[in-house]
Amino acid sequence: MLRCLFGPIAMPQFCDVALPVPLDAVFTYRIPEGMQPVVGGRVVVPFRQQRLSGVVTELHDRQPRAGNKDIQAKDLASILDPAPVLDEQLLRLGHWIADYYLAPLGEVFRTMLPLGAEFKRVIAYRITPEGQMALHLAGMAGSSARSRRTPEEQLAEFRVLDHLAEAEMIREPALRSATRVSKPVLDGMVRKKWILREDLSGVRDAARTFRVAVLKSAEGKLNPNQRTLVEALAAAGGRMAVESLRTLDVPRTTLRTLEKRGLVEMADEAAELTRSTLKPRPSPFGFQFSAPQAEALARIEDSVQARKFAGLLLYGVTGSGKTAVYLAGMRSVLAAGRSAILLVPEIGLTPAVAADLHQVFGDEVAILHSGLSDKERAEQWHRIQQGQARMVVGTRSAVFAPVTDLALVIVDEEQDASYKQEETPRYHGRDVAVMRAKMANAAVVLGSATPSLESYFNAKKNKYTLLELRDRVEQRPLPEVEIIDMRQEFQQTGKEQVISAKLAEEIRQRLERREQVMVLLNRRGYSPVALCRACGKTLECQNCAIALTLHKRSNRMLCHYCGYTAPVPKTCAHCGSEYVYFLGTGSEKLEELLHGMFPQARIGRLDRDTVRGRDDFERALNALNQGELDLLVGTQMIAKGHDIHGVTLVGVVGADWALSMPDFRAAEKTFQLLTQVAGRAGRGNTPGKVVLQTYFQDHYAVQYAARHDFVGFYEKELQFRKWMHYPPYSALANVVVRGGKLDEVFEWSGILGKWFETRRHEGVRVLGPAAAPIVRLKQDYRYHFVLKSDSREKLNALLRAMLVHAAQQKIPRTQVIVDVDAVWLM
Repeated sequence: MLRCLFGPIAMPQFCDVALPVPLDAVFTYRIPEGMQPVVGGRVVVPFRQQRLSGVVTELHDRQPRAGNKDIQAKDLASILDPAPVLDEQLLRLGHWIADYYLAPLGEVFRTMLPLGAEFKRVIAYRITPEGQMALHLAGMAGSSARSRRTPEEQLAEFRVLDHLAEAEMIREPALRSATRVSKPVLDGMVRKKWILREDLSGVRDAARTFRVAVLKSAEGKLNPNQRTLVEALAAAGGRMAVESLRTLDVPRTTLRTLEKRGLVEMADEAAELTRSTLKPRPSPFGFQFSAPQAEALARIEDSVQARKFAGLLLYGVTGSGKTAVYLAGMRSVLAAGRSAILLVPEIGLTPAVAADLHQVFGDEVAILHSGLSDKERAEQWHRIQQGQARMVVGTRSAVFAPVTDLALVIVDEEQDASYKQEETPRYHGRDVAVMRAKMANAAVVLGSATPSLESYFNAKKNKYTLLELRDRVEQRPLPEVEIIDMRQEFQQTGKEQVISAKLAEEIRQRLERREQVMVLLNRRGYSPVALCRACGKTLECQNCAIALTLHKRSNRMLCHYCGYTAPVPKTCAHCGSEYVYFLGTGSEKLEELLHGMFPQARIGRLDRDTVRGRDDFERALNALNQGELDLLVGTQMIAKGHDIHGVTLVGVVGADWALSMPDFRAAEKTFQLLTQVAGRAGRGNTPGKVVLQTYFQDHYAVQYAARHDFVGFYEKELQFRKWMHYPPYSALANVVVRGGKLDEVFEWSGILGKWFETRRHEGVRVLGPAAAPIVRLKQDYRYHFVLKSDSREKLNALLRAMLVHAAQQKIPRTQVIVDVDAVWLM
């Protein structure tokens, strides 16, 4: 009961809660006496046989009804937040995402809140009277011959019952570990009512701490191991992290013995904030701004000060000083006591940008990306919400940072496909950033050397203000680009070459001059195809219609889509032939080839196989920055954003294979990748050069990239998009029907296909159903429809009606994927 000047105010009886489930609905719960949930706060609720954490969207007194009947609402279990974790603006943004991308609201809110560490999922089991009776009968009569289960399965069930009979309740991990049973066995026992499953999920402390040993006394008799620990503690000032002590060559029991004797005391201390370990780079303000930079900064600052929404596209060639303009804009925002968000497309770019921000803004910086642990993300999120950090840098999810008084949102490399999330909710970080800035009356800056066609088209239509930086800083020249036609290389040598003679010679010259080289091959692994020469079949993933890739160092075949692994075949799995041939080249094989060609060179590799965590990435970049590497091989991870002044040569090996893919954006993606990687060369005082190997020498994407001519490419590509009614001339959506059984996918696709045929949908063109280019992925067969329309409203309405029809036809919601503004059509 709340009170005010005029007497008590009754708490509403019910609240609507958005839960992270694949259902397009909110759920009504009764508010028990004494509980005071808040809109935008999290609560724990019972849902079916479990407990879930959800976000309150409304408080009200409306009795929930099903048809004409009142229904009994379940009670809230507990309240996680006494105050909102999503303010009114973020709640509105969440509703917009759910509506625009046709995503369940609860799943949108789960994506917006990186606070999973504060809610611990705990499942426990206890034996029932029926289970006690079953155990008793089994003890007397043994296994039942009439049971549908095998004797081994029955024994497993009795192990579970016997174990539970000795305890009141046991948590699932401990029970499965002790009895060696699978989850399906437990599920079956629950259905037979032999055991009861209980959900004990609830709040937990997400504070990051680490264990510290504190030296209390060094007196008394000590053996050599104990003395080693005591001396280490004394040398460290009397306290030391237990993790550091574990590195000493002493048994783990030694520390426990010292603790029992009272010589050492254990304590928990708050862990330090996560920071980039990259070596500081020269200050981004260590040079005089050019006139175009100063003009761009002035336009950004004017837009911020106006406190009205403004969209700006900063188009600047590689090395033109866009980052310096971003940081200067953010510095003026911080000086005004307001907040800014800087988005980067990949985790790999976050450390370098974060290092720049820490150098300029100190502890006012917070970092948000998926490379952090759950507790680290929660810690950074709370720092932002409490106003301790007003400058936020991160990947696409950082767009949801709970900053106060948002003034500026910057999207670096705005064209990058990484901003599009490929799981529900399938939002685009760039477009959400624009909408968030609009709701906050803030300025949004989209920056790139190769803007997406959509963004540049909008700028040309005056939806965005176009800012241009056409020259590199300090008048440094753009790198010279030399195209090598690999078809001619094959004719001259008679065999397929990975490294052309010209590129090999250019690398040798740079190594002799002590300059650094980058070589791009946008394909992981050693060899992408294992082919049988006898029957002509390839070794494919068991879960996907994709060839397995050989990874030589780990000696395994790997699927890059689902992670499935298989041993390296000695014979063909189809015909038994021993003539298995490994075709093609990946970054691992390229590294090996370069080691053979240049044995004295210090060569590193940067791809998803060598980068397992943020420390690996930072270590490789530090080595390159400090001159500890001569040559870096990598996938597209090396192509964007890195400012390495020692690199004077970039070799591009096989980056144009995407041109043969069935994707209307293939030319745009190829042009962007080639231009971006070329921009890594010549960023210091020595001019750079790019050697571009290609089998598509005459393709306009390759030619315009070689000339650094974005505008020319834009005008050429725009003609094709207009003829074919693709974005930016239409809105596009991809509808994927998936399932583990091909017959079901056929049936569901046919149902939706007939519905589209009979439904009047003026202004929307529907293509399909057709098999998706990758027809099987992660054990699911896939068919899809592509929808195009000049009107987003008509497209959205048709998609929404299609989902209603699918539900009426009992097609599971999780088996129909709706991807609005799809980037990946495979």
